[in-house]
Amino acid sequence: MSTLEQYGLLVGLAMGTVGFVLGLYALARGLGKARQEPGKDVPATGGQMSREPVWVRYHARYYGYALLFLAFDMEMAFMYPWAVVYKQEGVVALLDMGVFLAVLFLGLLYGWSQGALRRQ
Repeated sequence: MSTLEQYGLLVGLAMGTVGFVLGLYALARGLGKARQEPGKDVPATGGQMSREPVWVRYHARYYGYALLFLAFDMEMAFMYPWAVVYKQEGVVALLDMGVFLAVLFLGLLYGWSQGALRRQ
């Protein structure tokens, strides 16, 4: 298969995907007509009007938890592809993952020293 044929296939798949999504959107709009109701756009909690403002700011102490979660979430995202190619690459892949995990561990130690893991 030539390069031009591969690009043609890619463009065809992209156009087919966009057409499929637009078709589903048109079908949903045609079958499910939305009714306007007066209480539909009012912010409510459990059927009651909310006393607090809807856009609540979170305390800054939660950012540490969020950053640690992202760090370890990224670790898991990189561990799977690494495990797939580990057999082919051998010791080099093991050393690379060791460096990656060491950097994440340093981040964990930093978060620990700043009190990000302390209960509030």
